[in-house]
Amino acid sequence: MSNAVSIQNVCKLYNKIPVVNHLSFTIESGEMFGLLGPNGAGKSTTIRMLTTLTKPSSGQIQVAGYDVTQQSLQVKQCIGVVLQQISVDTDLSVWENMEFHGRMHHIPNPKRQQLIKQWLEYVELAERRDDLVKTLSGGMKRRLQIARALLHEPQILFLDEPTVGLDPQTRRRLWEIIRDLNKQGMTMLLTTHYMDEVEYLCDRIGIMDGGKLIKLGTLPQLRQQHGEGLVMKQIGDRWEYNFFPTLEEANVYLDRQADKTGMMVRASNLEDIFVELTGRQLD
Repeated sequence: MSNAVSIQNVCKLYNKIPVVNHLSFTIESGEMFGLLGPNGAGKSTTIRMLTTLTKPSSGQIQVAGYDVTQQSLQVKQCIGVVLQQISVDTDLSVWENMEFHGRMHHIPNPKRQQLIKQWLEYVELAERRDDLVKTLSGGMKRRLQIARALLHEPQILFLDEPTVGLDPQTRRRLWEIIRDLNKQGMTMLLTTHYMDEVEYLCDRIGIMDGGKLIKLGTLPQLRQQHGEGLVMKQIGDRWEYNFFPTLEEANVYLDRQADKTGMMVRASNLEDIFVELTGRQLD
């Protein structure tokens, strides 16, 4: 597979302080890649560089084969972006938002009208086409952002915490849309604060901390590296976690304890690994 995104030895300095520090990774075409990290890890700055909103201080970034610094216009034509902030115009109707975006990308008629209809139907907003965006629910606004990001038929979609603040049912509906797009071959990069979202959606996971990539792999690879079994022991008002290579070995350890008070065994998950690596909860 070819690389849809390539980040090589990238640094970004603000006031001579590194916010992104010698970052390198690639995303394959058609891959769903999850980027995790605590607040201040450098995720948002990385997204801003990938989407041409800010330039790297050093290193090289290529998106869809184009250099983000030297060929930013071509990059913009190849990407769609869905931000956590509501970025659609709430004083315009659903259709007017799509129409404006289509014209900004110079999509000619009648193709523009066909694509607007197609994507509004895809995100189940066709019946709300004439409604002002301010009358939509939060989940509908987020679906409109996705439809708008897809209107110019991008190769790569960047999703920056797309389900933040939404109720569980709406989150699950967005997961279905995102997963279906990926199955159709669209490359995606997702940042989120929801571990279950990453576990459900992503092929590979990169964990950032302090501006650096500290771990990269699939969830099974990360669990194998850190331990698939976990013994938890309550000490006062906190929990102590001990990883074991397998769940069976964790159970054997527990069985050997004379005093099992406050102890339990379970399979490890992504959040356990994240906290082990960074020493912090994601939020």
